[in-house]
Amino acid sequence: MTQANINVSVRNIDKKISVLDIQGEINAFAESELMNAYNEAVSNGSQNIILNFTGLDYMNSSGIGLLVTMLIRVQRQKQQLLAYGLSDHYLQIFELTRLNEAITIYLTEEAAIDAAQVTA
Repeated sequence: MTQANINVSVRNIDKKISVLDIQGEINAFAESELMNAYNEAVSNGSQNIILNFTGLDYMNSSGIGLLVTMLIRVQRQKQQLLAYGLSDHYLQIFELTRLNEAITIYLTEEAAIDAAQVTA
């Protein structure tokens, strides 16, 4: 069985905002790691989930599918999903898939946190 080459850690910024620090690859094998981190963040009360992509090495179409699954969960719970740290390549993919219309993308962590605090 192939194992995921991903590590996702959760940082709680405040009671309503958590950052998921992603290191490695987002593909079909990353589902449990990604969803466990999301569940940890929301169990702490976070309504605003910020995805930190600065440590992203690789993402394929299955990884995009995982992000869509997470986005659906977030929207059902009336939460917000934000992101920062995407390389130019992945920014282009987000634009092509129109994922950038559902997940607001920021240049820095500070900008994402500021935006989340406005809605928190």
